[in-house]
Amino acid sequence: MDISKAIAQLKREPGFSDNVGMILVHNGVVRAWSRKDRAEVTAIEVTPDLERIEAIRREIEAREGIFRAVAHANSGLMQPGDDVLFLIVAGDIRENVKAALADFLDRVKAEAVTKREVFAAGMPDA
Repeated sequence: MDISKAIAQLKREPGFSDNVGMILVHNGVVRAWSRKDRAEVTAIEVTPDLERIEAIRREIEAREGIFRAVAHANSGLMQPGDDVLFLIVAGDIRENVKAALADFLDRVKAEAVTKREVFAAGMPDA
């Protein structure tokens, strides 16, 4: 996903200038270390549940003050530095948009994306 193009497209939507005062973006990237113990990670295998992501996206977009929510999840084997997940939330005021992006991210990560880490020693996370 090209973030600049996605935002430009949002700005062309009817009603954008009347309803949007803030856009927040999340760009999740593969880390070279594990959250669990900071062990070196050489790759991750990501499996997104696209139907669940879409359901969450619709719920977020239905919130008060939210004009649009966008999600794009990559899948497969990825290396450190690769883009994994893009989320965009556009809405009226800071309080609504910040809360919506935080919930969007937390829910997608908890409910709709699984990953398997591949460690430097070659042993995948079980």
